[in-house]
Amino acid sequence: MTSSTLHPAPAATATTETPTVVRVGTGPLSPEDVVAVARHDARVELTQESLDAMAASRAVIEALADDPQPHYGVSTGFGALATTHIPTELRAQLQRSLVRSHAAGSGPEVEREVVRALMLLRLSTLATGRTGVRPVVVTTYAALLNASITPVVHEYGSLGCSGDLAPLAHCALATMGEGPVRTRDGELTDAATALRDSGIEPLALAEKEGLALINGTDGMLGMLVLALADLRMLLTTADVSAAMSVEGLLGTDDVFAADLHALRPQVGQGASAANLRAVLRDSPIRESHRTEACTRVQDAYSLRCAPQVHGGARDTVDHAARVAGAELASAVDNPVVTPDGRVESNGNFHGAPVAYVLDFLAIVAADVASMSERRTDRFLDVARNHGLPPFLADDPGVDSGHMIAQYTQAAIVSELKRLAVPSSVDSIPSSAMQEDHVSMGWSGARKLRRSVDGLTRVLAVEVLTAARGIRLRAPLTPAPATGAVVDLLDAHEAAAPGTDRFLSPEIERVVELVRSGAVVAAASAHTGPLL
Repeated sequence: MTSSTLHPAPAATATTETPTVVRVGTGPLSPEDVVAVARHDARVELTQESLDAMAASRAVIEALADDPQPHYGVSTGFGALATTHIPTELRAQLQRSLVRSHAAGSGPEVEREVVRALMLLRLSTLATGRTGVRPVVVTTYAALLNASITPVVHEYGSLGCSGDLAPLAHCALATMGEGPVRTRDGELTDAATALRDSGIEPLALAEKEGLALINGTDGMLGMLVLALADLRMLLTTADVSAAMSVEGLLGTDDVFAADLHALRPQVGQGASAANLRAVLRDSPIRESHRTEACTRVQDAYSLRCAPQVHGGARDTVDHAARVAGAELASAVDNPVVTPDGRVESNGNFHGAPVAYVLDFLAIVAADVASMSERRTDRFLDVARNHGLPPFLADDPGVDSGHMIAQYTQAAIVSELKRLAVPSSVDSIPSSAMQEDHVSMGWSGARKLRRSVDGLTRVLAVEVLTAARGIRLRAPLTPAPATGAVVDLLDAHEAAAPGTDRFLSPEIERVVELVRSGAVVAAASAHTGPLL
C-alpha cells in the first residue's frame, strides 16, 4: 500500500458535532478541531487574544534584531551554521533562503488532509505568541486554509527532529508565492497564481519567521490526530466484526460476561467485552446452541480473547491520545519567546514523544488485524466452521467462495507486521553532526497511515465473510445488531450467498462502509451507542 493508495475518510464521516468554524487562540486546539479543518474544510478564525500575543512577542524579536550580540535564528545561521553572524541587510534573504533550501522533499504527494492538518497545527503554535512572528504570517496561513489552497508536500524530507523540516518548508514556500499548490478542486498550479486568484498577498518574511514556520512536529502530530480518530472507530468496528464471527461460527458469548472481565479490570478490555455483549444480545443463532447438547467447552482464542486484544489496543489508543493532547497544548519552536520575554534555545522540536506512540499504534493495528484474519479463516475451513460449506462456496469445487478474500487479508496482515517494525528506534545523523539524534517520527506517521488503511480492509473482509456465514445459518436468524449489519451489506449488494461472482467490488464497497462508520452505525441503531 503506497501513499497513493491511501484514502482519507469520506465526507460521510462528518457528524453534527463537527465544527464548521475553528477559532484559534493562544490555547490548544482539540482533536476534533484538527479533523474538522483537515477533512471537512472548517473555516479558521484567529482570536484577538492570539493577535495581541503575537504582536507582543514580535516586539521582543525586533529589539533583538538590533542587538550586537548574536541570537540564533535572528542574527545567525541555522543548524551547524549557528555560529555564523548574518549582517542586518541580509537577514530577510536569510529567511527566504532557509525556506527555499529546506523545501527539498521528494517522492509522492502527501494527502491533502495531512497537509491541511500540519498547516493548522503550525498556525496554532504561531498563534500562541511564543514564536515571535508577526500576526500577518498567521493570517496568511489562515487565508490559505480558508481558500483551500494546499501546498504540494512530498513523502520524504523529514527526520522528525528540528521539526518536520521539508514538509513545513513546502508550506512556507507557498505563503511566499512560490512552488506548486493544488486548488480547491485539486488542480495543480503555481502558488503565485493561486494566491493572486484568492486575493492573498504573498509573505515577505522578516527575522526569525522562516525558522518559525518550519521548526515543529506538526506533520507527525497531524497524522497522529487523524489516525486516532480512525482507530477509535475501527476498534469499535472490530468488536462488531468479532461479534458477527462469534455468532456465525456458533461461538459462545458467555466468556464476555461483565463479572469475568471485572476479574481483570483493564479499561479497554471491559469496554470491548461490553460491546460484544451488546451486539450479540438476543441472538436466535446463539440461543440455538445454548444447551447441554453443545459439546464445545471453549472457543478458539481469536473468538474468546477478542476483548483482551481489542481492549489492549483501546488502552494504547488512549495513551497515544494523552500524548497528542500534550502536544496540541505545546508551542514547539526554537528559539522561543518565553512569557517573561526571554528568547531561549531549546530541544522541544525533537519528535520522540510523538514518534513512540505512532510506532505503538502500528503494532496494535497489526495485531488486531491479525486476529481478525484468523476469525475469517475459521469460516472457510470445514474442520472448524461447524457445518458451513467449504470456503462458504455455493458449489465447492466449482465455486471458490471467499477463499481468495482471505488471501487478500493475509497479504495485508503480512504487510502490517512489517509496518509494525518501529521507526523510532532508528536515527541517522544530519547537519554535520549537529543534529546527531533524530526521531524519525514523520516516517512512523507515514507507515501508521498505511497500517490504518490495512486494518480497515482486513476488518471489511471479516465483516463480509461473517455476514455471508450468518446468512448461511438460515433459517436461524441473527441478533438485531448483527442482522442490521447484514442488511446494510445486502443494501450494497455484498455478502449474499450464491455462485461465484466478481468479488473485488464487493470488498471495496464494504471497505467504504467500514471506513465511513456505517457498519458501527448500523449496529448502534439497535444497541445504543457502542464504546
